[in-house]
Amino acid sequence: MLAFVVIGLPVILGVGGEMFRRWLTHKERMAQVLTEATAERAAQYAAQTERLEARVRVLERIATDRGADVAAQIEQLRDDRLN
Repeated sequence: MLAFVVIGLPVILGVGGEMFRRWLTHKERMAQVLTEATAERAAQYAAQTERLEARVRVLERIATDRGADVAAQIEQLRDDRLN
């Protein structure tokens, strides 16, 4: 029993401690990879949102900037092309 306490217990604790350190390092690396992937997705979503907002601004400008006149002008151009 004394041999187990003197030799076995330190060996078991040493091996167990090393296993725990490796597991902890692995978990930290996985968290870092997940954080990087999340940041990349957020940047992609932000860029996509910015593009969509720019398109909406153009559409709003078309709709509010003489929208009826623009439609009439387009129709006039179509009528002129047919004649």
